[in-house]
Amino acid sequence: MKQLSFSFLLLLLGATTAQAACYADYKAKQDNPLRLHYGVVEVRGDCSVASAERQLRDALASAGWQLLQVEGIFDDAGLDERKDDAGEYFLRF
Repeated sequence: MKQLSFSFLLLLLGATTAQAACYADYKAKQDNPLRLHYGVVEVRGDCSVASAERQLRDALASAGWQLLQVEGIFDDAGLDERKDDAGEYFLRF
């Protein structure tokens, strides 16, 4: 019984510490001249739009871009379908 309880505890601990990959797609712009881009970024920490926005604002600003909008968040299943659309901005920031 002790072995079963210990194994169950390890299983629970592993399930709570493992985190699925989280990604966000977004739109950004530059002014003078106006340039737009669509990109995909891996979200670190909390898998939410708010977390993606916080992460992207600084990263984009340091490269001269302004975040317009986070389109949404998704897991590994949504990566391949967005790769071509994001082009050079696929997992860049």
